[in-house]
Amino acid sequence: MSTVQDLTARWHELAPGVRMSPLFGEGAMLNLLEFEPGAHVPEHAHPHEQLGMVVEGELVLQIDGVEHRLQPGYGYQIPGGISHAAWTENGMRCRVLDVFQPVREDYRQRAAAGS
Repeated sequence: MSTVQDLTARWHELAPGVRMSPLFGEGAMLNLLEFEPGAHVPEHAHPHEQLGMVVEGELVLQIDGVEHRLQPGYGYQIPGGISHAAWTENGMRCRVLDVFQPVREDYRQRAAAGS
């Protein structure tokens, strides 16, 4: 089944100051994220492979204890099971596009619940 979706139309809170708009496929998903200035996604790990790209602003991404400062156009790949965190600094907003494989079912449930 094909789907066309405006990713800027519906948002769900991921963490304080971070909102997401997911698009789910059968085996992978896209997730558009917007970070408010000073927003922080705490350190975590999940079994899903994660790929992403900074679209706007600057993102500080900590992967396995190493900090990376990413500008627009910078991408990243995080294997499943690797600890990581993300945040913004210097009063900047940030927009990021993530891809997860397989689908994050916890995100699907959150989106279906409307939160």
